[in-house]
Amino acid sequence: MRTSSVLVIAAVLVSGTVMAQQSNQEKVICELASGNCLKSADVIQKRIKKINAEIKKGDKKYSAEQLKQLEQKLKETQELLDKLEPVK
Repeated sequence: MRTSSVLVIAAVLVSGTVMAQQSNQEKVICELASGNCLKSADVIQKRIKKINAEIKKGDKKYSAEQLKQLEQKLKETQELLDKLEPVK
């Protein structure tokens, strides 16, 4: 009886450790699956606005290379938003 109790407790502890070690990607997938897409979309839209504001500052603040990096981030963020929003 004690042996089976110890095995059950050990199994619970191991499964709890595995759950705690989820990667960011797995957490995002879980959030999306649970219906948090709208909240995520709002956050991404705010990020897009922020990146656009930085790009508008142009070469007064950023070098050409930095502007290219910002434009790439904007493109990636827009693609992520497109994946979250339903096709109309």
